[in-house]
Amino acid sequence: MGTSSLPTGTDSTAPPRDGRLTDTAEHWPVVESVTPFRGAKTSMRTDTVRMPDGAVADRDYQVHPGSVAILALDEEDRVVVLRQYRHAVRQKLWEIPAGLLDVPGENPLHAAQRELYEEAYLKAGDWRVLTDFYPTPGGCDEAVRIFLARDLSPAGGEKYAASDEEADMELATVALPDLVRGALAGELHNSCLVLGAFALTAARATEGGLDALRPAEAEWPARPFTA
Repeated sequence: MGTSSLPTGTDSTAPPRDGRLTDTAEHWPVVESVTPFRGAKTSMRTDTVRMPDGAVADRDYQVHPGSVAILALDEEDRVVVLRQYRHAVRQKLWEIPAGLLDVPGENPLHAAQRELYEEAYLKAGDWRVLTDFYPTPGGCDEAVRIFLARDLSPAGGEKYAASDEEADMELATVALPDLVRGALAGELHNSCLVLGAFALTAARATEGGLDALRPAEAEWPARPFTA
């Protein structure tokens, strides 16, 4: 009990004594880098990378500005969700408000406040960082920060003039347990919605609860910002 084994020949590194695992920055040498495609928001890059054994190999990946997402919780403990058509997967997905970091070095909190206004016409009086993650690190450098937004109220002023897929969005509020159930049942698939719902559920069960979450402007090494 309490022990594990790895196949013969498998290297392992023991975790710290307190059991905390931490991802660490590392940079393998890039011999050559080319960008065969540039789109409006993202591009594709091929890096020729030198491996630890001296060999080189090409790695193709999407270059992405980064994103923010907002798990907005109303006074009745319901989550604000929206349904939007996503052409790449040919589905209308239930999601939480989200959007790109429009400007390099943009403060992610400011971007999140903008997206909550544009997509849900809401503002929030209380902001916390819920979690940070890389959606597809094997083929894209996108980094995402999910915020928890509470103390919601109407944004005020003119509503954002939506276009394209956003013009067809539907808004709803859903109880958190229903989102967790839908994710586990394979009915909900958007990564920010699923991870956000699980992270909020876990945060409530940990010591300190939501008050222990990081402040809204906590540093973010994956997408550094100044103000």
